[in-house]
Amino acid sequence: MRVLVVGGTGFIGEVLCAELDERGFEVTALSRTPESGDLPAGVERVAGDVTDYDSIEAAFEDKDAAVNLVALSPLFRPAGDDEAHFTVHRDGTENVVRAAETHGVSRLLQMSALGADPEGDTAYIRSKGLAEAIVRESAPEWTIFRPSVVFGDGGEFIPYTKRLAPPYLTPLPGGGTTRFQPVWVGDLVPMLADAVAGVAHDGPEPQLDDDLTPAVRPADDDTPHAGATYEVGGPEVLTLAEVARLAHGADGKPVDVVSVPMPLAKVGLSSLDAVPVGVLDALPGVPRMGSDQYRSLRLDNTTADNDVDAFGVDSTELRTVADYLGVDPETVGS
Repeated sequence: MRVLVVGGTGFIGEVLCAELDERGFEVTALSRTPESGDLPAGVERVAGDVTDYDSIEAAFEDKDAAVNLVALSPLFRPAGDDEAHFTVHRDGTENVVRAAETHGVSRLLQMSALGADPEGDTAYIRSKGLAEAIVRESAPEWTIFRPSVVFGDGGEFIPYTKRLAPPYLTPLPGGGTTRFQPVWVGDLVPMLADAVAGVAHDGPEPQLDDDLTPAVRPADDDTPHAGATYEVGGPEVLTLAEVARLAHGADGKPVDVVSVPMPLAKVGLSSLDAVPVGVLDALPGVPRMGSDQYRSLRLDNTTADNDVDAFGVDSTELRTVADYLGVDPETVGS
C-alpha cells in the first residue's frame, strides 16, 4: 500500500511514518519543511502546504491512502489568530480532499479532535467540525479520529502544562479542574496504522447519536474502519492541576495550586487578544493565549466512550502520564 502522510514530519506524523514503514508500506511524508523530520530512510519526503492546493496536488498521484494530520494547536493563539484555524483546518482539509479525489485515492484518514463541532465554543473546535463535514462528503472511504490530548517525546502538552502552571506557587484558572484524558503517541499511532491498513478487530457496534442518526457509517469486511468516527483517550482522566504536579514532580519541584476565579481568568486572557502574537512570544512568562484558550479551559477534554477497544486495545493497558514521566503518582504532591 502506498500511503501519503500529510503533516508527516510533525509530532504524530513522524511516529506514524515510522510505524507504516515498519509494516512494509510505501510511505511519503508531505510537509512544508520535509527536511526537518526524523524519518526512516525508506520514507520519501515531499514539500507542500495544505493551504496551497497546487503545492500538494501532485503528491497524491498513485497513492492508495492519505492521512491528514495537519493541525494548529488549540493550546496557543496561532499567528493569524482565530481565522488561521479555518484556513488550515477547513480550507486545508478541503484541499486534501480535492487532491485525493482528483487522483482516486481510495482511503482517507482525518485527524480531528474531541468535541469537533461547526457550532462549537472555540475557533479550533468549529474549524475541526467543518473539516469533518468536508471529509464525510468526500469520495474516499474515510475514517475520522478524535483523540484527547496526545503526549510523548516532541509533544507540546507536557511543556504547555509546565509553562501555564509554574511550580511552587501555581495560579490556575478555576483551580486547574479542567479534565483531560491524555493518550500516549506510542499507543495512538498503531490504531491509526490499523485504520489505514484496514486491520479488523472485534469491537463495539456503531453507536447512535442523540437524534438516532448513525454516528458512523456501516463498514464492510474489506474496509472495517470506513465511515467510522473514533473518540480515543488514554487510561485515565487527569485534571490540569494533576498533570502539573506530575510534570513538575518529574523535575523534583512541588506544585501548590492557587485557584484563579474563572471570571478573573477570562478578563486576563481576553485582554491578551489585543496583543500581537509576536509581542507575546517576546515577553517572558506571558503565555501565547487569549479568549479562545480561556473558553477551552472551561471544557473537559475526555471521551464519553473510549473507542480504543475497536482496535483490540484494553484502555487499562495504555501508558499513563506518570509512567511516561517516570514518577510515582502516589508520592507526587504539593
